[in-house]
Amino acid sequence: MARAALTGTRIRARRAQLGLKQAELARAIGVSPAYLNLIEHNRRPVSDRLLTALAGTLEIGAAALAEGAEPTLFEALREAAAGGDDAETDRIEEFAGRYPGWAALLAERQGRILTLERTIEALTERLAHDPQLSASLHEVLSAVTSIRSTAAILAETEDIEPEWRARFHGNLRDDSERLADAAEALVGYLDAGTDRETGLSSPQEEFDAWLAAQEFHIAAAEGAAAPDPTVTAPELASSGSRALARGWLERARADAEALPLAAFARAVAETGGDPGLLAAQFGVPPLAVFRRLAGLPGAHTTGLVLCDGAGALTFRKPVEGFTLPRFGAGCPIWPLYQALSRPGTAIRATLEMAGRVPRRFLAYAWCEAAYPAGFDGPQVLEAGMLLLPADAARSPGELPVGATCRICPRAECPARREPSILTDAG
Repeated sequence: MARAALTGTRIRARRAQLGLKQAELARAIGVSPAYLNLIEHNRRPVSDRLLTALAGTLEIGAAALAEGAEPTLFEALREAAAGGDDAETDRIEEFAGRYPGWAALLAERQGRILTLERTIEALTERLAHDPQLSASLHEVLSAVTSIRSTAAILAETEDIEPEWRARFHGNLRDDSERLADAAEALVGYLDAGTDRETGLSSPQEEFDAWLAAQEFHIAAAEGAAAPDPTVTAPELASSGSRALARGWLERARADAEALPLAAFARAVAETGGDPGLLAAQFGVPPLAVFRRLAGLPGAHTTGLVLCDGAGALTFRKPVEGFTLPRFGAGCPIWPLYQALSRPGTAIRATLEMAGRVPRRFLAYAWCEAAYPAGFDGPQVLEAGMLLLPADAARSPGELPVGATCRICPRAECPARREPSILTDAG
């Protein structure tokens, strides 16, 4: 993320607006008051990690601290103009200055369009890959076909023996009941999919919603005596999702014990958030650092994806501009999958996510092998990919990636496994 010269000034102004003392803010983000004073007077740079911590504590967007409100507006207007050959993109700042009301309205509408596009992509992906929806539709079609075949026999055959006619009538009754049950189950499943709290379609999605509701920071994991938050969480409607949440809670508590929040925040500020340096400093595996970085309070610009040895995504923390699939595998070019084939090898890459306005991200990937059943048991792999914002300028060697082939517009991708719904099939 680009840094404007007055980032420190905006931090100081926001702190004063909230009535926080400099020492209080420094303590909250894990730095010394003297270091924060240098930052507020624009005499020290602000790392992405520290900026995220400051934004969370000051209850403001990281972009607003780093760049002010205008660059965010300009970026939204550039996104709205993308693809339009007649748009004067070199006069965006002039347009926003002369017509601020229209500029704000256009930026708001562009944000709404992007939200709707993501919703359509998610629904399309669900229709294509959701196994429960596919099975429900198959059951409905099977029952309809059976009823149609039986009805055709009864309608077209005049001399059916009474015994066989009774059998066909019994089949019609049974298939009608089967159709009614299948249709009721399908409607209930689709209705449940619109309930954001308790009607999610799978334990994994309920687990994802539970994490998102806490902004991926589980405060209960920071103290051993804290109550179990999974007991009353409205998002965890099934026993499966509660089991996933308890497993994650245990892991989060272990990470909090190995990487205490205050000490870890200070180390992040000192190292710039390099996962390798942090892992070496605390003597923990890189995946533990990935999880801790993604779970820091206010880490809105940090994304994380975890997968198992089969490539199935087991954890998703999305970040603005980097779409993650709800079903199926992700983009085969992701460093996540490169790490999966090279356990114990550190991978760092700059990614360009496909979109109307491509976004760039710095990705760290790592894969760990475990033998929970001993050396005679199977090797269990887990890989992770940490996502951080990268500089807007293009860099040599960056990887062009997408979310998943189904909704990726990169028609010439050499790793494509299926046609995209966003490009012409012909």
